[in-house]
Amino acid sequence: MIFDNMKQSMDRFFGTPAFKLARKDDPVTSHQAAQLVDSQKLEKLVYEAIKSCPEGCISDQILRMYPEYPYSSITARYRALLDKGLIEITGVRPGKFGKNQRIMRAK
Repeated sequence: MIFDNMKQSMDRFFGTPAFKLARKDDPVTSHQAAQLVDSQKLEKLVYEAIKSCPEGCISDQILRMYPEYPYSSITARYRALLDKGLIEITGVRPGKFGKNQRIMRAK
């Protein structure tokens, strides 16, 4: 019972309302697509991936963990997790194409 309550408490931190997933001036199709996104599931998925790397990880590593998801479904979750204080940026390092990527670590 205690663990169920802890899980419910943690679950409330994940998810972003659909109106925040599309800009006001975006086309109607973007707003419709935002309604269909399961942001709670995706944020949890990305958070757990980042958490599985205690020394931190870059986007390339997260994307390799979930090849079945579109690039934008994964990368769009970083901002929400940062804004909620669930992850932090600890530096940068080169990704697979040599460009620097932020190193993310769960708090």
